[in-house]
Parts: sequence; C-alpha cells; structure tokens
Amino acid sequence: TSESSFFLKIKKQIGRIKSNKAEGSFEELSTEVKEISEKLKQAKEELEEVEINYNETLLALPNLLDEKVPAGESEDDNQLIRTHLEPPGFAFEPLPHYKILEDQELADFERGVKLSGSRFYVYNEKIARLERDLVSFMINEHSKAGFKERLTPLIVNNECMKGTGQFPKFKDEYYSLERDDMSLIPTAEVPLTNLYADEILQEDELPIHLCAATSCFRREAGSAGKDTRGLIRVHQFQKVELVKFVKPENSDNELEKLTECAENILKKLGLCYRVMLLCSADTSASSSKTYDIEVYMPGLKRWLEISSCSNFKDFQARRARIRFKNHETKKNELVHTLNGSGVAAGRLIAALVENYQMADGTVDFEKIYQLIN
Repeated sequence: TSESSFFLKIKKQIGRIKSNKAEGSFEELSTEVKEISEKLKQAKEELEEVEINYNETLLALPNLLDEKVPAGESEDDNQLIRTHLEPPGFAFEPLPHYKILEDQELADFERGVKLSGSRFYVYNEKIARLERDLVSFMINEHSKAGFKERLTPLIVNNECMKGTGQFPKFKDEYYSLERDDMSLIPTAEVPLTNLYADEILQEDELPIHLCAATSCFRREAGSAGKDTRGLIRVHQFQKVELVKFVKPENSDNELEKLTECAENILKKLGLCYRVMLLCSADTSASSSKTYDIEVYMPGLKRWLEISSCSNFKDFQARRARIRFKNHETKKNELVHTLNGSGVAAGRLIAALVENYQMADGTVDFEKIYQLIN
C-alpha cells in the first residue's frame, strides 16, 4: 500500500542519516514521522465516521416500489383485487370475539395483564388446543404446496434484523436484548430469510420455499389506542410464516402463488376475505409490492388484515448478501426474497370465533374441527 511504501522510504532515510550519507538529523526526521502518523490516525478516524454515516444512510433508504403499485396517500387508496364469499348473515346481533372469549371463559385477559402487562393474554383449554391444531393444519397445508418446515430460534442477532429491514429504521418497534446485541423475532421471516445470509446458492437450488410456526414479539409502539381489546394487536402471538428465495425473473409470479397459499387456508375454513394491493403510502419500506388479505369480522363489523404477502425483490438479499451463481453468465447475482403470513394464528382464532358464533353466545367448535380435519 502507499502507506507502507511511505514508511519503507522513511526507514531507508533513517538508515542513511545514521551512516552520515544524508543531510538532516534523526530527531528532525523522527518529529516529522510522528506528525505524519498523527495526521494519518486522524484521517482514518474521519474516514471511519464517513463510512458509518454512509452505511447508516443506505440502511435507512426504502425499497423501490414496483411499477404496478398504485400511488396513494393512505390505506383508503389501496386497490381491491378480489373478494371471496359474502360477509355472513346472522339472525342475531353478532358479538366481537373478545366478548365471546370473556363470557365463555375461553381466554383470560386479566391474568395475561397480571403476568406481563397490557396486550398479553392467556388461552384457556379449548382455545389453547384449537390454536395448536390450527397451526398444525396450516403447516400441513403449506407442506402440501411445497414449503419445507423449519424450526428456528426465537432470538436472533441484530445483523439478522438489519438483513430483513427491521433495523435500524424501525428498531423501537421490537424487543431488543441490548446487553447481548440480540432481539426477539417479530416474525419468522427474520430467521428464515437469514438462513442464507452471506451465502452463494447454486442456480439449480432455486426456488427455495420455507415455512415455520413461531411465537412473534412486537412492541406495537406506533399503535397507541388501536384495538386494545382482544387478540388483534398484541405483543406476543403465534404465526405461520412463508418465505421464498427465487430467481429475479420469477419473483412476480411467485408473489401471486404465495398469496394463493395464504388464501387457501381461509378458503378451507369457509371465511369471507378480500385481497388488497397496497398503495405507495401503505406499502412498508422494505417491500416492493404487497398484497394484504383481509378477513371479514362480523362482530367488529369491519375487515381485518390476517395476512400480508410481499415481494422484496433484491432489497433484503442485498442487505443480507444472499446470492446465487448464474450458470449462464458464471456471475453471482442477488436472489429475490418474498414472504407472507400463512396466517397469523391469533387473528385467525378471532375470525373463527366471530364467524362461527351461535345465538347463545357459544362457538361452534364442532364445525371448525370438521373444516380442519
């Protein structure tokens, strides 16, 4: 390097001074070297600071939106793609899920708060069993569609959170173990995607389709006052996640197939839902294109997001350095990553309780089990 060449030149100069073959004193040259060393140290520190600021700026930049994403200013500008079934009709006034869960002693919200604070809950026997059975049902259905199941850690290092786009921009929304530079996962998307971080896959390995059922942890820092009752917006919940690693030319089509996999769960459970293409204002910073699947909640009298399916293109792969060897060009290229909820178990419980409630305030569990068995 130029730096080592400089010091080699100085070393030779010192040798000539010592042998009286060059003008100047050893003390003068030593002082000059010391001054140069200090300037180099200062320049290195300044360069390091510039590089840190540069990398932080890059990490804060959002993904480029797909050209098919509609422009918009709020969720009101999201585009309806399709609807499945009509909202159910009842001969009585349907109750919200939290009212049914409380009245029938199916969940214990008070003791959840006692244990962990607001927006935590405890399932009692029937719902605990139902959620466990629903998770198995979903994993089995996705396995039939070609997704390979993984069991991942619930705690990951913060580089993983950077790789999928949660850090640094949205760091306050998640639970961090600052002492260990680790975080609780907000979704299995994080460990599943980072399984191949810093790796070069072979082209014939693609596509890779993975799924996992995990607990998820979120602060919900930006949702004060929203859906404070029930199972809609909580700090810990179960979710089945779907993740894909694909070649760039196939990612558009793979997003459609991914969304169909999540829809399949709702179809088999006889739930009314709609698919929305998110507008520019409602698409997350990491995503290039996102479909939200919203299930109808007759007790809440509104639509509720139960799955979000996104194409990140090369955004996550660039951050996590996930590449594949192109057999034709012999070059390493970035994969495209996709993920979707397949689906959120707590919200699915809420939807089933509301849609299969009966006039006496109970839930038709027999009907639900007929659908998943």
